[in-house]
Amino acid sequence: MSNTTLTADIIAKEAVMILENELVMGNLVYRGYEDEFAKNINGYKVGETVSIRRPTDFTVRDGKVAAIQDVVEGKIPVTVDKQKGVDFKFSSSDLTLQIKQLSDRVIRPAMIQLANQVDRDLMAEYKNIPGNVTIPSGGINSFADFALAPEYMDKTSVPQEGRNAVLSPADHWAMLGSSTALYMQDVAKDAFRKARIGRVGNVETYMSQNVPTHTTGDRTGTDLIDLPIVDGTFTWATVKDSTYITIHMDGFAGATSTIKYGDTFTISDVYDVNPVTKETLGHLKKFVVMADAIGSGSECDVLIWPAIILSGAQKTCHLSTGTDINDNTVTWQGVASTGYVQNLFFHKNAFALTMVPMVSPPGAIDVARRTFKGVSVRVIPYYDGTNDDSNWRLDVLYGTDTIDPRLAVRASLAADI
Repeated sequence: MSNTTLTADIIAKEAVMILENELVMGNLVYRGYEDEFAKNINGYKVGETVSIRRPTDFTVRDGKVAAIQDVVEGKIPVTVDKQKGVDFKFSSSDLTLQIKQLSDRVIRPAMIQLANQVDRDLMAEYKNIPGNVTIPSGGINSFADFALAPEYMDKTSVPQEGRNAVLSPADHWAMLGSSTALYMQDVAKDAFRKARIGRVGNVETYMSQNVPTHTTGDRTGTDLIDLPIVDGTFTWATVKDSTYITIHMDGFAGATSTIKYGDTFTISDVYDVNPVTKETLGHLKKFVVMADAIGSGSECDVLIWPAIILSGAQKTCHLSTGTDINDNTVTWQGVASTGYVQNLFFHKNAFALTMVPMVSPPGAIDVARRTFKGVSVRVIPYYDGTNDDSNWRLDVLYGTDTIDPRLAVRASLAADI
């Protein structure tokens, strides 16, 4: 095959296909918000943030007498705020190579780095997820261990279709080892020969080296809720656009105890409820810290999710005794100042990746923009005449968001949690 001078468009076309193929998390989450950013409102672009409607909820009446319920919809912000790129240069001789040669030498390694960055940003959304299960020491090395997360998802009414799991390399290989002993020929063969698990318990299972490790805050002591919280203290109408609330805690042993974004905890006597039936579940409600906090003396204000709503269509919690959780005990999950691997089990609608085409800057020449399966890449070359080199910048613009934290659950080792 004769060599062809490679253009920005040829390179962009190759780059976007490689990037899409290298994504793991990016291909498992919701991808339907790109069109919202393409809209023009009165001739203006919508900007970096759009709001989508948060689903409302209802209760079922008993009997023939109508009980009208207000439709109160919240908002979820979806933000495109991450510009990432890889920059490199080609000589004139490089640009006369076949695209396959250049792809193997330069474009693929660059796209692998970008794909890993997108996946890391998506995996970092674990910090918004309160749900977690404890895996026995030794890792996810049996179907029983693996099933703990799908069981939790069943209890909390996560839809059956569209479930995925992304495991750390250690847990992936531990699970593979157990799969070779299964009395299912195809599963055992794939696990042994191809290091592939596939669908287990109706969950499509993947491995990623980008599974994050969460390091807990240094909080110690017997921590307590230090705020009267009764039915009506927090309502859906007041929290519908964020569903975060701030609660006050005391009892910290350190004068400047730290609580980290992503730390999870339970409150004594505060139980979880099924989000559909509102019936009480057999485990304590799990909450997640939504921002780093530093205590003052033995006290601290903590931003948490979800809001503590004790009645109505958006009920999130049930009190087993009493009517007020003031002075109830807070139990932090995980040893203080310790790192824990965060395997993720999730429905695709738990998270969203929004990747939009970048503009062609005024004055830039030979700009190429390509979109493939929702993945967009922009390539801009600029020439260094002194050294006869072409400098190239390759950019992507995207955002990662947690759309519904109820649809995901973390899985960590017993030694960790």
